[in-house]
Amino acid sequence: MRRQVTSAEQQFTEFATLAAPRLRRTAFLLCGDWHTAEDLTQTALAKVFVSWHRISRQDAVQAYATRTLVNSYLALRRRKRATELLPGRLPDRAVPAPAPELRLVVLDALAALPPKARAVVVLRYWEDLSVEQVAALLGCSAGNVKSQSARGLDKLRALLADTAPTPGPAGPGPAPRRRPAQSPPAQTRGAPHG
Repeated sequence: MRRQVTSAEQQFTEFATLAAPRLRRTAFLLCGDWHTAEDLTQTALAKVFVSWHRISRQDAVQAYATRTLVNSYLALRRRKRATELLPGRLPDRAVPAPAPELRLVVLDALAALPPKARAVVVLRYWEDLSVEQVAALLGCSAGNVKSQSARGLDKLRALLADTAPTPGPAGPGPAPRRRPAQSPPAQTRGAPHG
């Protein structure tokens, strides 16, 4: 016997189909891993589905889903902090790796931010939310969002300062390293000039 799909289930399915890609991208920017981003997206959508009948304003569903996603990410980070020890540096490699793409460098720098600062930066500058919207989403004051945002951006600038791309003949690439000026070689007596 086949179960009949209700209109609420259809509405949720339509919402989830449209919202999942955006939530997945936001989750990836928060956690830096596509597999974890997929898990966070699924967790957020599952929680939204459970609360679907309680969401009174359908225009607030995206904000509710985003907040649920950020809360799931922060909860995951709290759980991981107690069980997972990450090394500060990768082990040395025998062959130097080629220069990374700017996107990878930015993602690495973003990963270096503390979880809440990372959430603020992603929500403010990727999701393009206002300070007040981020404060409401994270359940903190607007001043906290401003300070987290400023500290996060300062840290990103410091981390990215060494890897800023400069345009060259082949297009943007890593900044060239300058060598110290060397004095010209001394000429020996009797050496031919020319």
